[in-house]
Amino acid sequence: MKLTIFHLYPDLLDLYGDRGNVLALAARCRWRGIDVEIRRISLGEEMDFSEADILFLGGGSDREQSLLVQDLSTRSSELKAAIDDGLVMLTICGGYQLLGLYYQTGDGKKIPGLGILDFYTIAGNKRLIGNVIVEMAPELLSSVSGNILRQTDGVEVFNTMVGFENHSGKTYLGSELNSLGRALRGYGNNGEDLQEGVWYKNVFGTYLHGPLLPKNPHITDLLLGLATKRKNPAYQLEILGDSLEKAAHHAVIERFLTAGFRAGPK
Repeated sequence: MKLTIFHLYPDLLDLYGDRGNVLALAARCRWRGIDVEIRRISLGEEMDFSEADILFLGGGSDREQSLLVQDLSTRSSELKAAIDDGLVMLTICGGYQLLGLYYQTGDGKKIPGLGILDFYTIAGNKRLIGNVIVEMAPELLSSVSGNILRQTDGVEVFNTMVGFENHSGKTYLGSELNSLGRALRGYGNNGEDLQEGVWYKNVFGTYLHGPLLPKNPHITDLLLGLATKRKNPAYQLEILGDSLEKAAHHAVIERFLTAGFRAGPK
């Protein structure tokens, strides 16, 4: 088994250690004996989405998003076709916003997105900052615990995601889209409905930095499981011990949730 990871615009989209997500994917491949190739692709460079098993987009500023929309807009139909064909994608913050219809700035200007998913983002009047704990949507949890990993006695499956958010954009999902879950602590998509992220087919968008995947090994394995099953439906990921990853995840829960439930502001 070999997986190819496209890391798009690593020189422009890397807020809060987002490239650590690619490192986590690659490490968990190597530990299982899965060959992995990482292709770092920046502005103006050729890319064939049919050659990717996983595509990653990190976070960046409004200016960088405008540049990237111009670069990707000529390939949006090819990207949408790849998504419809099951391409696995993880998008963080600015990369997440790019998939939507538009980003509306504070002065009312609409920066077009790729228009691949039915959501939009508007600039808020304050930054939404802090540690986030998300209770995963039941359907997403089912994908992690039932459809991807071969379960054995004693295997712990988290029902939460943890990370760090820092964004002023407020994202609103269309009625046909699912969120990743509900924010038990933090603001999530917009600080109003307590929903966090988006999930469509094999595409996942979130505001969680940190990076996300090292502290959430179950989400890493969900992405890897989807990618490997797309290539070979009979393939099953080997279960890893994850003692350090589980300790990091539990430490966040203990510090920011167990000590006192807070959703929204700190």
